[in-house]
Amino acid sequence: MQIRAMNSDQARVRGMCKLVISNADARRLFLDRHALGERQGHKLTHAEVLALVRKLGFVQLDSINIVERAHHMILFSRAAGYAREILSALHHDHRALFEHWTHDASLVPIEFYPHWHHRFGAAKARLAHANWASRLGDDPARAIARVRRRIRKDGAVSARDFADKGQGSWWGWGPSKTALEFLWRAGELAIARRDGFEKVYDLASRVIPAELRSARPTRRQSVDWACREAAAHLGFATPSELAGFFELAELSEARDWVKAALRKKEIVEILVTGVDGIARQAFALASIEADIAALAPAHNPARFLSPFDPAIRDRKRARRLFGFDYTIEVYVPEKKRRYGYYVLPVLEGERFIGRADLKAHRGEHRIEVKGLWPEPGVDFDRKRREAFEAALAELSRFTSTGSELQA
Repeated sequence: MQIRAMNSDQARVRGMCKLVISNADARRLFLDRHALGERQGHKLTHAEVLALVRKLGFVQLDSINIVERAHHMILFSRAAGYAREILSALHHDHRALFEHWTHDASLVPIEFYPHWHHRFGAAKARLAHANWASRLGDDPARAIARVRRRIRKDGAVSARDFADKGQGSWWGWGPSKTALEFLWRAGELAIARRDGFEKVYDLASRVIPAELRSARPTRRQSVDWACREAAAHLGFATPSELAGFFELAELSEARDWVKAALRKKEIVEILVTGVDGIARQAFALASIEADIAALAPAHNPARFLSPFDPAIRDRKRARRLFGFDYTIEVYVPEKKRRYGYYVLPVLEGERFIGRADLKAHRGEHRIEVKGLWPEPGVDFDRKRREAFEAALAELSRFTSTGSELQA
């Protein structure tokens, strides 16, 4: 459903009886729910970093280090006082986070673990699929049993501890690496830590608290949890967006959840105004009007976001809400790239003002600005250029490239 935007009184007068959220309010709420409504400058404690991850729901992991790895950049964009070692400590030492899949590999609050049992079960059922069976060698059961025995006997291992590392054709996976990945995705193993960016696997019984491993929510309970959490983290969403947040619920399950939650009056149907002036159907927790009324103005100074930032993960939604059409071009062939390999969005307050192709030269202590593209209608005047340079200097300090900047 979509209509030309009108205010809430107009909507009710015309008998629609749906709350219409203005584009400005929609942006502010969406950014707030993604922890981008403000920016913390003080040095964060372990508890504060954990609270930030919980507010986001999860933090995606990615190895690309052209500027900064995604998980660190996502947290730095929200808190200038974030320190990398805290995230590692929360995962490795405090066991406050666990690593598994959402839409991609992510660090997830440990208390969410019971709802991943359904994902583990689905992974186990896929063992017979050719993508797994062919890469486990001539005897998949034997390959898995061999890896299982090794870990039970010797403790935590990485793929490099096996002689067949790199012999396979699937991302260089040999049978042992494939077995490690299968057992991890099926929940028998867990990621104990990362050495550099290499996974170190161990028995889940040695990594995950017993009460979380033994908890078995029903499928209905997990779908209810996943959709409710998604609604809270997004501010408002379609059924597709609810299902896609953790990727724990099917679209049909999310639609059924919406119907049930509407009957219980736990959520409300609303119309969210896009940048094009069209209001489209979405759903939100029943507290949305009070939530919007309590919002403070968004943090205004310019800052860079990771190409993998959750606020721009859904390209269609970013275009609909902000008029910002963004594609991660690291996976696009060089000749077909419109902007560059690792282009960072530039956020100012409640709008995206441009994108910059950056590269950190750590050995030379500088960040190179390979390209800068303002958004249509955005003037990079003196004040805005100064804000851009200040954000670049701050990013330079975080990436340890020093203060010498090259444009």
